[in-house]
Amino acid sequence: MHSSMNIKLSKLKERLDEIQKMLSQPDVVNDMENFTALNKEFSEINPIVSKYNEYIDLDRAINDAKELLESDDQDMVLLAEEEIAEAANKPEIIEQELKLMLLPKDTADDGSAFIEIRAGAGGDEAAIFAGDLYRMYSRLAEREGWGLEEINIRPAEQGGLKEVIGKLEGKGVFKVLKFESGVHRVQRVPETESQGRVHTSTCTVAILPEVEEVQDIHIDKNDLRVDTFRASGAGGQHVNKTDSAVRLTHIPTGLVVECQDGRSQHKNKEKAMSLLAAKLKQQEIDSQQQSIASERKILVGTGDRSEKIRTYNFPQGRMTDHRIKLTQHNLDQIMDGDIKAICDALLAENQLAMLSKLEEE
Repeated sequence: MHSSMNIKLSKLKERLDEIQKMLSQPDVVNDMENFTALNKEFSEINPIVSKYNEYIDLDRAINDAKELLESDDQDMVLLAEEEIAEAANKPEIIEQELKLMLLPKDTADDGSAFIEIRAGAGGDEAAIFAGDLYRMYSRLAEREGWGLEEINIRPAEQGGLKEVIGKLEGKGVFKVLKFESGVHRVQRVPETESQGRVHTSTCTVAILPEVEEVQDIHIDKNDLRVDTFRASGAGGQHVNKTDSAVRLTHIPTGLVVECQDGRSQHKNKEKAMSLLAAKLKQQEIDSQQQSIASERKILVGTGDRSEKIRTYNFPQGRMTDHRIKLTQHNLDQIMDGDIKAICDALLAENQLAMLSKLEEE
């Protein structure tokens, strides 16, 4: 194991002992905020230290067995040889597990996420493709057991969607979908194309992590303009006869969010505030990433909406993810929501890039 990694793990072990002592002190127990924070830190560090202790114990056992090889007792030598052979690859495996455990954690990974899909270049065909992408992610949600709540939807006149915003609810949603942001390109022959020519259209996808507590993002009420209007989507006569839809404009940034999903203006405003908080949080993250972009290059891409990330070629039944040069020839299954393997491949590549960074330090 590299010395720098050993030092990091030793410090974590010391910190765990320190936390254990603090958690038994009456003044800490009586301070609920501090007690909760220390408990959370303990739960994060404990699995790493347990794995590190496993590595130490194994390393000690191997060294003890190597010393027995010098014994005059042949039975002891044979036993030592068996122990060494049995443990041959275990230290490397545990070390790799420890490296993954030491990678920086994205606090948003365990939570839900907002998804925004907008038709781009390609007119009617782009809108139809936006509808296809929304169905793809909806089917993925069904496969994974996630909830899907529509926040705002703008149908296109010739079919498909100009724009759709939804919330995917479930544990680990953002972790799975975080690398779906960017430009998705489709190549196929539109139904209206009489010459059989292949057209290229695009849609943009944005995945935003849900902010656990909207209060965590400071939004001054004086910076908000709230407009109410009649919902234009489906939902019955009641929706269309009352000003239940809500539009929030954040004046300092110019961000605008709408929600016209429910019949309750209060509920729609609550959902819109949650989406606005997510967008403002994402702006903070984008700003931070830009400031360190020269130092760190994320292998799977920036997640920028302008970045072309994937092509869906219908004539060839092929999907290509350009960031990791992954090509699959099961387009029908992919459009039916079978994309978990693609998301996992992107996550794995990102982890490899982060591991390389860790090993350089």
